[in-house]
Amino acid sequence: MSEAFSRPAAGQVPVLRLGDVLLVTLPGDLHDGMAHRLRQDLSETVVRSGVTGVVIDISGVEIVDSLLGRVPAELAAQAGLPAARTVVAGMRPAVAVTLVELGLTLPGPRTAPTTEAALELLGRTAAPPRAGRGREGNP
Repeated sequence: MSEAFSRPAAGQVPVLRLGDVLLVTLPGDLHDGMAHRLRQDLSETVVRSGVTGVVIDISGVEIVDSLLGRVPAELAAQAGLPAARTVVAGMRPAVAVTLVELGLTLPGPRTAPTTEAALELLGRTAAPPRAGRGREGNP
């Protein structure tokens, strides 16, 4: 993964840098090779970039098996080693139930219902609206 956080190659998970936070969006079709590569890349990127937070977005995950169930916890544990706070965002109720049924837990990271809420937990807020684009019907 490059410092510029360019578009991922086929078979790689996208990692975006938003200021001092990395956003990792897990695809629903994550497989062993991608998971291994992501764990390695994320750990290296956190250390190299000096970010203070990592958001692991699992909102695209609909079905969980034992591999996919372990990945968020492992990523959070690795990301937290160099002092980056980690939040898992977007967990669907069915995914949470499956994790419990598989006996898998997320003991380290905090959780949030959305990516926006996760960023708020890390002290970042969504970008303010651009000038000239008000809510009340302004141009």
